[in-house]
Amino acid sequence: MFDSLPGESGLFDFDDIANQLLEQGVDCSPSEIHGTLVGILAAGADDDAGAGLDALNRALDLDLHGELADQVMQLYAFSSTALQDDTFDFQPLLPDDDDELVLRTEALAQWCRGFLAGYARVIARAGTAGESLPGDSTEVLRDFAAMAQVSADDSDEDDEEAENSYAELVEYLRFAALNIYMDSCARGDDRKRAALRKPGPVH
Repeated sequence: MFDSLPGESGLFDFDDIANQLLEQGVDCSPSEIHGTLVGILAAGADDDAGAGLDALNRALDLDLHGELADQVMQLYAFSSTALQDDTFDFQPLLPDDDDELVLRTEALAQWCRGFLAGYARVIARAGTAGESLPGDSTEVLRDFAAMAQVSADDSDEDDEEAENSYAELVEYLRFAALNIYMDSCARGDDRKRAALRKPGPVH
């Protein structure tokens, strides 16, 4: 839906990132990269850009470097800011509306796959995989898993209906990712308060 994210003069252009990924021989789309970064943040990871790049590389088994690595770190920082913004202006990085619907739908599925990979990476590293998830996170993650399998070829809808369905999925994804992020932040705050209330050792 967006070939560039809002901000510094279209700093994050979908086609430009796609070309850089191709140059480095990376078989990932910009949408999967962005979804992974957002999943990392939504799971409660620190907003340090270097740590975000490292988590991305480990989640997707990549070794991004050079200008592309720099841009990915900027995208991580930008995404962190967008998720925290009270105006809820966060947007997923997806192809432009002028692109074929089948390509946009596949990018949407890739974004969801990336989100799940990034989220799982952080949860596994934190050793909290066995814990129940906060808020509606479990339900949303199930929805993302289903959306990760979506394909425009599977639809019997006409063009207008298919476009409307795609737009609805993007809007759901947008707010669902925000909700998971906010749930994780709330749980993190609860843990900090509990740690402060915990009595220290008796000497």
